Amino acid sequence: MFEVKLPDGSIKQYDAQVSALDVAMEISEGLARNVLAAEVNGEVVDAFRPLPKSAHLKLLTWNDFQGKQTMWHSSAHLMAEALEALYPGVKLAIGPPIKNGFYYDVDFLDYSFTEKDLPRVEQKMKELAKQKNRFIRQEIAKEDAIAYFQEKNDPYKLELLQDLKDGDITFYTQGAFTDLCKGPHIPNTGFIKAIKLTAIAGAYWRGNENNKQLTRVYGITFPKNNELQEYLEKLELAKQRDHRKLGKELELFTFSATVGQGLPLWLPKGAALRERLENFLKKAQKKAGYSQVITPHIGNKELYVCSGHYEKYGEDSFQPIRTPDVNEEFLLKPMNCPHHCEIFKARPYSYKDLPVRFAEFGTVYRYEQSGELHGLTRVRGFTQDDAHIFCTPDQVKQEFKNVIDLVLYIFKTLSFDNFKAQISLRDPDNREKYIGSDENWEKAERAIQEAASEKNLNTVVEYGEAAFYGPKLDFMVEDALGREWQLGTIQVDYNLPERFELEYTGSDNAKHRPVMIHRAPFGSMERFVAVLLEHCAGEFPMWLSPNQFAVLPISEKYNDYAQKVLNLLEISDIRGFVDDRNEKVGKKIREAELAKVPFMIIIGEQEQNGNQVSVRKKGGEDLGTMSVEDFEQLVARIVAQELENQL
Repeated sequence: MFEVKLPDGSIKQYDAQVSALDVAMEISEGLARNVLAAEVNGEVVDAFRPLPKSAHLKLLTWNDFQGKQTMWHSSAHLMAEALEALYPGVKLAIGPPIKNGFYYDVDFLDYSFTEKDLPRVEQKMKELAKQKNRFIRQEIAKEDAIAYFQEKNDPYKLELLQDLKDGDITFYTQGAFTDLCKGPHIPNTGFIKAIKLTAIAGAYWRGNENNKQLTRVYGITFPKNNELQEYLEKLELAKQRDHRKLGKELELFTFSATVGQGLPLWLPKGAALRERLENFLKKAQKKAGYSQVITPHIGNKELYVCSGHYEKYGEDSFQPIRTPDVNEEFLLKPMNCPHHCEIFKARPYSYKDLPVRFAEFGTVYRYEQSGELHGLTRVRGFTQDDAHIFCTPDQVKQEFKNVIDLVLYIFKTLSFDNFKAQISLRDPDNREKYIGSDENWEKAERAIQEAASEKNLNTVVEYGEAAFYGPKLDFMVEDALGREWQLGTIQVDYNLPERFELEYTGSDNAKHRPVMIHRAPFGSMERFVAVLLEHCAGEFPMWLSPNQFAVLPISEKYNDYAQKVLNLLEISDIRGFVDDRNEKVGKKIREAELAKVPFMIIIGEQEQNGNQVSVRKKGGEDLGTMSVEDFEQLVARIVAQELENQL
């Protein structure tokens, strides 16, 4: 008998082997029409593959993330089939699903291929999709797979085959196209109804800039046309909210090829914005018992050898800095934690001193590939709102919960209302990637899971996503457009204290190892500002806004009074400027709106004679005439309300 257990706990029994599609058909023909793949005993597989004798089965549709991923994987194969039909002889590299859609890396040889060619490929994909060709899985011997791609003269697939073991190789065929692939795939191409190829970009083969640059073709598909239209509308909104565009318009930051790729330059308004964010967190950290420290931008190479960072990230770091002393090498700091370990080591501690909490806005450097750089979200130099807590094993869970409270406070203040917490654990099948004992890992993982549960967080568990030195809790924030970003992170670490031989004296007068908690609620200042910019479309909360008001005199006659108003407000720490250009007030208002200034103060004869101001809110609401003191109180009330949830 073949036994199939469904998510609702019901069990179905069969006297012959069946597929997930067969089970779906028995439940409902309508359900079967929507099944894209199946999760069998925890593994996502083709819905048409035979089930084992004992199977825990979950049917995956478009409503499941894995269902979308399967369809987008199949869509990449469909695009590859279209490209081979339109550009005979092109060489195909890899074509995976991604968070939103898919891509395929293609060597177009001597063909010219630009974004103007994308509609032609889309049309071909639609023609092929209508054929409803089945995806056929074939297990193939390595020797035969090599022979197939030798005949096609495909160097990329042949290189991929070198890393695969005989017996683990599968081909998938749909229509006239066959590809090296482990799957899974949707039952047939007919599920793909709406298609949009979105962009092309350069991508080095295997991410190595010493290899040939290929053309990466991006796309996305949907089972219904209206879903594609909704996605495209959201994409247009995303373009309008792009932090690179807004950062330029609001004069927050810039980049310079002369300075170097991936090294942001913060302009005065952006620097002031960052400073306000830093001061906001410093104030909260001071209340929570943190001490501020400062560490250098470089460190001796041996520091990172000791911590394990050089072994794990040495290739992704900038090359060592050599001094006249041939035995001396330094690295640009890739992490702050080894430095903080040395600060802890600088004096003796007893159990009565713990926990010790060191915080630093520390700038670190990672050598990201040029093709992976993207505005402020992927840079080579960035500042982490880093802190490290050194505590006793008994204090770990409470300290972890305190950090969760800090993260939740930040999210609430900045209106990140939708988020989930990802518990990132070790890969149980590949423990060689991690340092430290199983005992310490199990204690750390248990502490994180218990703390998250006790704080009633909405959590998901991801295996294989832990840091090499310990498990972590990553906060996945959904922005105003429904996009998910990884921001804050908290990590438990039993390993660095061991490597650096950190100690405290216990109540038994013996030496003990502290446990280390790494945390960065913002993640990095650069990435956080980018996400915040796109989340609020540049319309920052009042306490954070670069300019809280603009004084707009209706003619030059009122410039002196406008300057007097500005001076009075600046004394009260309210930020703004006077637009005293010889322009019509309507133009000044439009430009202040574009600059996303919350309030416009209109100055004319009536305001000057009455020693008052006329206040206009961004968006057009007229708040009438009031005294400068009343406007000060209005701004103060708004700021206090925004920051009312003080720790």
